[in-house]
Amino acid sequence: MDIVPEITRENIINLINKKERTDGRALDEFREIFIETGIITKAEGSARVKLGNTQLIVGIKPQIGEPFPDTPNMGIIITNSELLPMASPTFEPGPPDERSIELSRVVDRCIRESDMLNLEKLCIVEGSSVWLLFIDLHIIDYDGNLFDAAVLATVAALRDTKLPTAKIEEDEIILDYENLKPLPLENTALMCTFAKIGDQMVLDPSLDEEEILTARLSIGMRSDGTICAMQKGGEGSLTKEDILEAIKITKEKIPQLIEELDKIIPQNKVI
Repeated sequence: MDIVPEITRENIINLINKKERTDGRALDEFREIFIETGIITKAEGSARVKLGNTQLIVGIKPQIGEPFPDTPNMGIIITNSELLPMASPTFEPGPPDERSIELSRVVDRCIRESDMLNLEKLCIVEGSSVWLLFIDLHIIDYDGNLFDAAVLATVAALRDTKLPTAKIEEDEIILDYENLKPLPLENTALMCTFAKIGDQMVLDPSLDEEEILTARLSIGMRSDGTICAMQKGGEGSLTKEDILEAIKITKEKIPQLIEELDKIIPQNKVI
C-alpha cells in the first residue's frame, strides 16, 4: 500500500466529515469561475471556461444536412469531447474512451432534454434540410468536475453562436452571411455535480476529492428549477437524503451560475 495517498485520503475525509475542505471552501461552494466567449475565430460560436484549475474550450460549427427520418422538422446537435493528453497524465491519445463518451453524452442530454434549444427553428426545409450543430469539447486542464465546466462552456458557446440567414430561391438554399442571427435559445440549463465523501455530499469536487469519492451525482436543471438530466457515477450508493440534499443545493446554485453566465454573454431569445 502507498502510505502517502492513504494519509491524504484520510485527511480529506476527516476534514469533510467536519464540513471543511482542503482548499477552504464550504461543502456547497463552487471554485472560482471564469468564462470567455468568441475565442475561436473560425467557429460560429465558442467559449472557454475555467472552474478552479479545470479548463476547457468548446467550439460550435454548423452545417446544413438532412434531418433524422423520425424528426423531419427538427435540427440536430452532435456532441463530441476530446480529453487532450496534456490535460492529465491519465488521458491518452487515440479513440474516445469511456470517460470521453460519458462526458459527451451527459452534456448532450442536459442540452437536449432541457429544451433549451428550439430544434424546430433550425429546420430550413422540412424533410430535407436542417441545421446540424457540431459541439466539440476540448479538455485542456483537468482538476476535477468536468461535467459542470463542460455544460457551462457549452451553454456559453451556444449563446455566442450566430447563424447566417437561410433563404430558399428557386429550390436552392442561399446563405446570407451579412445577416447573422443568434440561436433560438428559449431557456437556460446548467449542471451541479456532487461527490459523496464520508458522510457528506460535496459540490464541485476537485481532482483530489474525485479520486476518493464513493459515489457521484450530477444534476442538470433548468432556470425554472425543473430537473432535465441526472447522472450517477462511482461504485458506492446514495441515500434518498443524499439525493434530496443535492437537489436542494442545485436549486440554490443554478441561479447563481446563470448570473455568472449573464455577466459575460446574456441570452438572446429568438421567438
